[in-house]
Amino acid sequence: MKLLLEQIKSIIDPSLPLVSNLSNASAVLKDMENINWVGFYLVNKDKLYLGPFQGDVACTIIPKGKGVCGTSFEKKETIVVPNVNEFKGHIACSSLSKSEIVVPIFKNSEVVALIDVDAPIYERFNNEDKAFLNEVAEILSPLF
Repeated sequence: MKLLLEQIKSIIDPSLPLVSNLSNASAVLKDMENINWVGFYLVNKDKLYLGPFQGDVACTIIPKGKGVCGTSFEKKETIVVPNVNEFKGHIACSSLSKSEIVVPIFKNSEVVALIDVDAPIYERFNNEDKAFLNEVAEILSPLF
């Protein structure tokens, strides 16, 4: 994951539009092992809107407090879900996803976006993934 982190640091360019930076970041993050979807949700008031991603078609709008992403947005915290079928209110954008991690990106203590990663296997994400994606969120935060 160190290599992926270095790649993200090297491609981020604050002079480019946000969508360009997030698109390239999602392209790098797709190289994480055993995942089937990775992308960003962007905050607009009390809703999350689909941003750049890699993977199958995804949910376009997620209300605050709904599903894993909406819950992460509401609670302002990273959420690791070992089995999405056991997460109350899970929004099944893809039946292929079995586990998920969602990491908020903050600007001035407010959530401005989320990193969402899904895996086709149960219990895919651990503390190393959590630390890695939190670092990615910190790198991306100044873009907002």
